[in-house]
Amino acid sequence: MQRFIRVIILLIGIGILLVTVGCPPPPRDVIKDRPVYEPAPSKPGPPPWAPAHGHRAKYRYHYYPTSYVYFDIGRSIYFYYRNGAWQVSASLPTRIYIDVKEHVILDMDTDRPYQFHSDVVKRYPPGQSKKLEKGKGKEKWK
Repeated sequence: MQRFIRVIILLIGIGILLVTVGCPPPPRDVIKDRPVYEPAPSKPGPPPWAPAHGHRAKYRYHYYPTSYVYFDIGRSIYFYYRNGAWQVSASLPTRIYIDVKEHVILDMDTDRPYQFHSDVVKRYPPGQSKKLEKGKGKEKWK
Protein backbone atom coordinates (compact mmCIF):
# COMPACT_ATOMS: atom_id res chain seq x y z
CA MET A 1 0.00 0.00 0.00
CA GLN A 2 2.81 2.42 0.85
CA ARG A 3 4.51 1.60 -2.42
CA PHE A 4 1.31 2.43 -4.30
CA ILE A 5 1.06 5.87 -2.56
CA ARG A 6 4.71 6.61 -3.37
CA VAL A 7 4.14 5.79 -7.06
CA ILE A 8 1.04 8.04 -7.16
CA ILE A 9 2.93 10.94 -5.53
CA LEU A 10 5.84 10.44 -7.94
CA LEU A 11 3.49 10.44 -10.96
CA ILE A 12 1.73 13.60 -9.75
CA GLY A 13 5.11 15.33 -9.28
CA ILE A 14 6.29 14.31 -12.76
CA GLY A 15 2.99 15.49 -14.24
CA ILE A 16 3.29 18.91 -12.59
CA LEU A 17 6.89 19.20 -13.77
CA LEU A 18 5.96 18.31 -17.35
CA VAL A 19 3.09 20.79 -17.39
CA THR A 20 5.19 23.69 -16.11
CA VAL A 21 8.25 22.97 -18.26
CA GLY A 22 6.35 21.99 -21.37
CA CYS A 23 4.11 25.07 -21.60
CA PRO A 24 5.35 27.67 -24.07
CA PRO A 25 5.18 31.35 -23.00
CA PRO A 26 2.13 33.25 -24.26
CA PRO A 27 2.56 35.24 -27.46
CA ARG A 28 3.91 38.80 -26.99
CA ASP A 29 0.71 40.45 -28.24
CA VAL A 30 -1.40 38.60 -25.65
CA ILE A 31 0.27 40.49 -22.79
CA LYS A 32 -1.39 43.89 -23.19
CA ASP A 33 -1.19 45.39 -19.71
CA ARG A 34 2.53 44.88 -19.24
CA PRO A 35 4.54 48.06 -19.99
CA VAL A 36 7.36 47.61 -22.45
CA TYR A 37 10.69 48.93 -21.20
CA GLU A 38 12.20 51.53 -23.45
CA PRO A 39 15.51 53.09 -22.44
CA ALA A 40 15.53 56.86 -22.09
CA PRO A 41 16.97 58.61 -25.09
CA SER A 42 20.50 59.77 -24.48
CA LYS A 43 20.62 63.46 -25.21
CA PRO A 44 22.80 66.15 -23.76
CA GLY A 45 21.24 68.19 -21.02
CA PRO A 46 21.92 69.91 -17.73
CA PRO A 47 23.96 68.15 -15.05
CA PRO A 48 22.01 66.14 -12.45
CA TRP A 49 22.32 68.88 -9.82
CA ALA A 50 20.82 71.57 -12.04
CA PRO A 51 17.21 72.64 -11.42
CA ALA A 52 14.26 71.46 -13.44
CA HIS A 53 12.25 74.30 -14.96
CA GLY A 54 9.31 75.22 -12.73
CA HIS A 55 10.39 72.76 -10.02
CA ARG A 56 10.43 73.71 -6.34
CA ALA A 57 13.28 72.32 -4.28
CA LYS A 58 12.56 70.73 -0.93
CA TYR A 59 15.49 72.15 1.02
CA ARG A 60 16.97 75.66 1.27
CA TYR A 61 20.52 76.23 2.45
CA HIS A 62 22.75 79.17 3.22
CA TYR A 63 26.18 78.29 1.86
CA TYR A 64 29.20 80.11 3.31
CA PRO A 65 31.99 79.84 0.68
CA THR A 66 34.86 81.00 2.89
CA SER A 67 34.30 78.22 5.44
CA TYR A 68 32.58 75.56 3.26
CA VAL A 69 29.59 75.42 5.59
CA TYR A 70 25.94 74.76 4.71
CA PHE A 71 23.11 75.85 6.98
CA ASP A 72 19.71 74.18 6.47
CA ILE A 73 17.18 76.95 7.06
CA GLY A 74 14.19 74.65 7.59
CA ARG A 75 15.83 72.25 10.02
CA SER A 76 18.30 74.71 11.63
CA ILE A 77 21.32 72.44 11.26
CA TYR A 78 24.84 72.98 9.94
CA PHE A 79 26.84 70.77 7.61
CA TYR A 80 30.63 71.16 7.76
CA TYR A 81 33.71 69.15 6.82
CA ARG A 82 35.88 67.96 9.70
CA ASN A 83 38.34 65.10 10.24
CA GLY A 84 37.88 63.76 6.71
CA ALA A 85 34.09 63.52 6.81
CA TRP A 86 31.00 65.71 6.64
CA GLN A 87 29.50 66.45 10.04
CA VAL A 88 25.96 67.53 10.97
CA SER A 89 25.27 69.60 14.06
CA ALA A 90 22.83 72.13 15.53
CA SER A 91 25.81 74.43 16.19
CA LEU A 92 29.24 74.94 14.69
CA PRO A 93 32.48 74.12 16.49
CA THR A 94 34.13 77.23 17.94
CA ARG A 95 37.06 77.04 15.52
CA ILE A 96 34.79 77.37 12.44
CA TYR A 97 33.91 81.00 11.73
CA ILE A 98 31.22 82.14 9.31
CA ASP A 99 30.37 85.66 8.24
CA VAL A 100 26.56 85.67 8.22
CA LYS A 101 26.55 88.47 5.62
CA GLU A 102 28.54 86.44 3.09
CA HIS A 103 26.36 83.56 2.01
CA VAL A 104 24.63 82.22 -1.06
CA ILE A 105 21.13 80.76 -0.99
CA LEU A 106 20.93 77.29 -2.53
CA ASP A 107 17.70 75.37 -3.16
CA MET A 108 18.23 71.61 -3.37
CA ASP A 109 16.24 68.40 -3.54
CA THR A 110 18.59 66.62 -1.18
CA ASP A 111 18.92 66.55 2.58
CA ARG A 112 22.70 66.17 2.12
CA PRO A 113 23.95 69.36 0.45
CA TYR A 114 27.55 68.15 0.45
CA GLN A 115 26.67 65.66 -2.32
CA PHE A 116 27.24 68.46 -4.83
CA HIS A 117 29.97 70.28 -2.91
CA SER A 118 32.55 70.03 -5.70
CA ASP A 119 30.09 71.70 -8.10
CA VAL A 120 29.11 74.34 -5.53
CA VAL A 121 32.77 75.22 -4.87
CA LYS A 122 33.39 75.65 -8.60
CA ARG A 123 30.38 77.92 -8.91
CA TYR A 124 31.01 79.88 -5.68
CA PRO A 125 34.73 79.88 -4.88
CA PRO A 126 35.84 81.42 -1.57
CA GLY A 127 36.45 85.15 -1.69
CA GLN A 128 33.93 85.84 -4.45
CA SER A 129 31.09 87.11 -2.23
CA LYS A 130 31.40 90.72 -3.51
CA LYS A 131 30.72 89.50 -7.04
CA LEU A 132 27.76 87.44 -5.82
CA GLU A 133 26.01 90.53 -4.44
CA LYS A 134 25.68 91.95 -7.97
CA GLY A 135 23.84 88.84 -9.21
CA LYS A 136 20.71 87.21 -7.92
CA GLY A 137 22.60 85.32 -5.20
CA LYS A 138 20.12 82.48 -5.37
CA GLU A 139 20.63 79.15 -7.09
CA LYS A 140 18.59 75.98 -7.38
CA TRP A 141 20.22 72.57 -7.15
CA LYS A 142 18.61 69.20 -7.68
